[in-house]
Amino acid sequence: MNIGPYLLPNACFVAPMAGVTDRPFRQLCKRLGAGYAVSEMVTSRPDLMASLKTSQRANHEGEPGPIAVQIAGTDAPMMADAARYNIDRGARIIDINMGCPAKKVCNKWAGSALMQDEALALSIVSAVVRACAPRGVPVTLKMRTGWCQVSKNAVQLARAAESAGVQMVTVHGRTREQGYRGHAEYDTIAAVKAALRIPVVANGDIDSPEKARAVLAATGADAVMIGRAAQGRPWIFREIVHFLATGEHLAPPLVAEVKHLLLAHLQDHYSLYGEFIGVLSARKHIGWYVRELPGGEAFRTHMNTLPDCRTQWAAVARFFDELNTSMDRLPSQVRPQHERNNELNNKMEAFQ
Repeated sequence: MNIGPYLLPNACFVAPMAGVTDRPFRQLCKRLGAGYAVSEMVTSRPDLMASLKTSQRANHEGEPGPIAVQIAGTDAPMMADAARYNIDRGARIIDINMGCPAKKVCNKWAGSALMQDEALALSIVSAVVRACAPRGVPVTLKMRTGWCQVSKNAVQLARAAESAGVQMVTVHGRTREQGYRGHAEYDTIAAVKAALRIPVVANGDIDSPEKARAVLAATGADAVMIGRAAQGRPWIFREIVHFLATGEHLAPPLVAEVKHLLLAHLQDHYSLYGEFIGVLSARKHIGWYVRELPGGEAFRTHMNTLPDCRTQWAAVARFFDELNTSMDRLPSQVRPQHERNNELNNKMEAFQ
C-alpha cells in the first residue's frame, strides 16, 4: 500500500507508543519485518521543541525512510508550525495524534480528547494539511472509536478528515474511556473502512499472526498496526508478514538470535540516552524480553538493581548464555500481551 508517494514494503506497522517507539526500537522493528513505523508523539509546544526529551523523540539518525513523526496538541496554528518544524528535521509523513488515552494528555484536551470537539479536531487537521501540502508531505491520523461507548464518532470524524486531505487513518478499536481495558472491537473499524476511499489501518489487541489475519478479514482494513505485542517481541512483524503471505508459521527465534538482537538494541539505546537515563529506561525493554522466560522474573528483579550500562549489558548477555544451555529456541506459546495488560489493569482497579 501507499501513503502519498511512499510505497510501503508490507502492511504490518509499528504503532507509536510514548516511551517505547524511539529510534532504536523503530529501527529494530523495521529490521525484523515491520513495513512502517511512526515516532512516539512529540509536542507541538514551541517552548518544548528544543528540550532534550523532544530532541531524543525526534531523532531519526540512520533510520530508513519514510520517516513518520506523530505530533500532538490542541492549537491549530501551533500544530501547523510543529508539522513544518519536523519536516525541516527530516519528517516525510506527519501523523496527528487523536488516539492517546493518557490522562495527562487528555486533561489538556489533546490526544483522544479531541474527539469530543469535532470542530477543533478538524481545524487542526486542516491546518496541518495546509502546512504539509506545499512540501509534498502526506498527513495521516490516528484515532480511537470515540470518547466513550455512547459517543462513537470515528466514522464521521474520519470522513471529515479524508475530505480535509488526510491520506491514511488508523483506528484503535477502543474508546478513550476504555483505555486499554477489555477487548478491542473491530466493527467500528470496518465501518470506517467502508466509509473511506483512503487506506485504513486496524489497531488494537493484534498479538499473533492468526489475529492479524482475522482482523484484516473482519474489517477489510488495508493494514494492521502492532503496539504492545511488539514489546519484547519485535520479531512479531516478520511472523505476521510470513503468515499472511504463506499461511505458515515461522519457528520461534533462537535464543542466540534474541541475545544478539537485545544486546544490539541496548547499545543503540545507550548511545541515544547516555549512561544515566540509558540504564534506567532500558529496564522496561529488558523486562519485556525476559518476562515469559524461565528465571525471567528473578532476573528482572536483579537487573533493576544494576547501576550502569556496562553491568546491565553484561548481565543480559550472561542470562541468555545460561538460558541457551537449556533451550535452543524461545517457547512457542506466549500469553498474549493484551491479556497480561488486562490482568494488570484489573489488579490496579481492584486496589483502587
